[in-house]
Amino acid sequence: MDVIAQDLAVARGGVPVLEGLSFVLGPGQALVLRGPNGSGKTTLLRTVAGLQPPLAGSLSGTEDRIAYAAHADGLKSMLSVAENLRFWAQVFGASDIKPALAAFDLDPLQDRLAGSLSAGQKRRLGLARLMVTARPVWVLDEPTVSLDAASVALFAGVVRRHLASGGCALIATHIDLGLTEARILDVTPYRAAPRAALQDEAFL
Repeated sequence: MDVIAQDLAVARGGVPVLEGLSFVLGPGQALVLRGPNGSGKTTLLRTVAGLQPPLAGSLSGTEDRIAYAAHADGLKSMLSVAENLRFWAQVFGASDIKPALAAFDLDPLQDRLAGSLSAGQKRRLGLARLMVTARPVWVLDEPTVSLDAASVALFAGVVRRHLASGGCALIATHIDLGLTEARILDVTPYRAAPRAALQDEAFL
C-alpha cells in the first residue's frame, strides 16, 4: 500500500510552514527530504506520523503502519539494552530482538543499562527499535545524529534491507546515506507564503 500525500499543508505553532506538497511513497521506496533548518521538514514528518493534523490536504496509507524515530531516542535509562528492545517488541507484538541487536552491533552491549551508553550507542539502540515494530513505513528525522561513520553505514544497510523486504522510508537528513534508489524531495519550493499578522481589534 502506498503512502499518498495530496496538496498537503502543515503548520508549526499554528503558523503554516509548508503548503501544496504532494508525494507518493510505495513499497521498496525511500524519499529523502532536503531543505534548510526551519524549512518545515520536522513538521512534515510529525504530520505524516500522525502526531499532528495537516492544515489542509490529505494523507492516506499511514494508518497503523508507521514507525517514527525523531531526535529523542525513547529509551528507559534503568533498563538494559536488551530489556529496552524487549519492551518495544512487546508493545508491537514482536518477539525476536536478535536481528535488531545484530544489525546495530549491540550484542556486546545487551546487558548494559541504557543510561550508561554513549550518545552514539543510545542512538543505535533507538534506531534498533524500528526493527522490532514490524511496521512497513519508517518516518525518520535526522536519524544519523551522534552516529560515527561506521554506525551510519550500519544504519544505511538496515534501511536497504527494509526497502528490499517491501518496506519504505521517509527520511529527513543532510547526510548522504548512499541510498542510490532514494528520491530527493526539496521542501523549499513548498514553503508557505508569509501571512500578515492578525490584529487585535482591542488595539485598533
